Parts: sequence; structure tokens; C-alpha cells
Amino acid sequence: MRSERAKEETLLIEVKNLTKKYGDFTAVDNVSFTIEKGKIYGLLGPNGAGKSTTMNMITGCLSATSGTVTVNGHDILRSPERAKRCIGYLPEIPPLYTDMTPEEYLLFVAEAKGVRNERAERQVIEAMKLTGLSDVEGRLIRSLSKGYRQRVGIAQAMLGNPDVIILDEPTVGLDPKQQIELRDLIRRLGEYKTVILSSHILAEIQAVCDHIMIISHGRLVANGTIESLESEVNRNAAITVEIKGAFDSVVSLLESIPKVQRFIPIRGKRPDTVEARLEAAEGADPREDIFNACAERKMPLLRMEIETLTLEDIFLRLTSDAPSVGIGEDEADGSDGYGPASNENGKEEENV
Repeated sequence: MRSERAKEETLLIEVKNLTKKYGDFTAVDNVSFTIEKGKIYGLLGPNGAGKSTTMNMITGCLSATSGTVTVNGHDILRSPERAKRCIGYLPEIPPLYTDMTPEEYLLFVAEAKGVRNERAERQVIEAMKLTGLSDVEGRLIRSLSKGYRQRVGIAQAMLGNPDVIILDEPTVGLDPKQQIELRDLIRRLGEYKTVILSSHILAEIQAVCDHIMIISHGRLVANGTIESLESEVNRNAAITVEIKGAFDSVVSLLESIPKVQRFIPIRGKRPDTVEARLEAAEGADPREDIFNACAERKMPLLRMEIETLTLEDIFLRLTSDAPSVGIGEDEADGSDGYGPASNENGKEEENV
């Protein structure tokens, strides 16, 4: 009971079965996730995956076809004013008035958000200080570089003291130096605010975010920390071995190891060797057992490699044009991904 209550206290945004359709086209397909306080979340996906549409529905800028978004307990459609007070939003194209200076524009935005007088001036000064705008506060926004314009956009999102800052593709069009500076700014912002950052740039999400959500073709296909995503996909990582010995002897050796669930042996490129690709049993690591078995039978173990996937591999696999299955879901066709089908004993027939 206490843990459930603690989770409710840290829960900031809850998205349930969010769907957006344009005629027959489904831009966002039944997406659900939660956002907790005090973290930087990355919404990662290729262009056209549905990131901006999801952001616009979370912020109430776009109505959903179905599903709900709750911000600090307020439904974004039923109680939009209360929900939106909790959100600071920077869309992909910042809503700037370029004939104003940053200070004038931020004071205007503060007043529009209901922040007035000394409180508004204090928040504007703090926002400009944090975003590094103090040196250009008197220049017209139209004369600023794109990097500084993005800083103005982030500063306006901070006004009103929202609980969560949502940034949609904030580094698009920036040069490498500006990207690094803006990432540093987002990290500082995440020290005292919850931040949701959308991007199609893997390195950006990996460098800044605590928690990653990958969206592809409108579907949420992965959700977790970098470590948890890599651990989950590599839990049953394949192992490739090369053992010196007769074919039947190597097969017998591998069959004797309980932690090896199945394997595919082929004759090695070198004389009197066998190469095999192994699949370990659930949660098992058979590498030590393989080494010991080879030593006991005096069959030299020439090579042993484990095939681990990086976050980049995971991203490419989940966002390919082919139909994908989210991490943690069962494969639809039951295939093992090892190519030729195994025989009824789970061992691949000899490839002569």
C-alpha cells in the first residue's frame, strides 16, 4: 500500500491508450506510458514516427481520437487550464515574436500565463540566467542565431513554474557547438524539473536522458532505461564458438551442457574445427561450462564470442520498415531467428 501511494505521489503524467487517426491513417496507435517526477525522458523515433503528434496531444494542442492524458491528476481535455499550468512546452518551431527583444517577449509570455508584476520579472531574470540569454536580452530576436532563439523558446517554457518541460526536437538545425550547449542546458534544467525531450537523434537522447521511449510507426515499441533495454534484449544473447575436434565429438560436447538450449553446428573454415552458434537457456550464461568441458575433453576452444546489442542496434531493429514487436513482447511467428529450422531434438542437422 505504501509503495503504491509513493508511486502515485511521484506520478506526473499518465498516458492511456492514446490514439490519433487522420481518416484511414493512424499517426499514433494505442500508446500508453507514465512520466514520473525528477527524470529526463527521451521520446526517440525516426522522422514521421508520431513523436510530435504525441507531444501535441499530451500538451492539449491536439485532441486525441481516443485515449486519455492526465497531468498531475487533471485530464488534459476535461480540465485543460489546470493541466496546462503544469506544462511548459517548446514545439519544434518556437512561437517567437521576432520584433521583440528576449526580455520583452518573455515578460509578454509571463503575463499571458498569468504571472505578473515582480513575480514575472523575477521569473524572467531567472529564466534568462539559466538559458544564457542575459547578454542578449536587449537585442531583437530576429537578429539572434538559431541557437539563441531555441534558448528563448526554452526560457518561455520555464515561465509559470511548470512541473514538466516538454521539448520537441530542440536541437534541429543547430551546429554541433550549439547542440552541445543546448544539451548541457537540458541537463541543468533536469536537475530541478521533469523534462520530456523528443528527438530522432540517438546520440542526443543517449547523452541526456535517464529514461527512453522508442516510438515507431505510431507505436511505442520500447520503454525503459538504457541499461534495462540493453539487458532485456541481451538476456538470451547468442554465443558463437569455434572448437577443434571431430564434428560428432563437438556436437556431443555441446549437447552435454544443460545451459545450452539449442545450437547450430557447421564445419569450420580451418581443418578439424567446428563452429557453432548457441542459444542459452533463459537467464543462463554457459560460457564457463563450455570452457571447462573443452578443457576436460582436451578439445581446444579456439574462439568464443557473445553477440550483444547496443542501443543503436536496438533502435535500428525496432524502427525498421519491417513490422516490429516491442521489447518484452512475444514474437508473433515463433521463429528463433537462427535461419534454417532445427530438427525435433532442437539440434541443427549437420551442414556438410
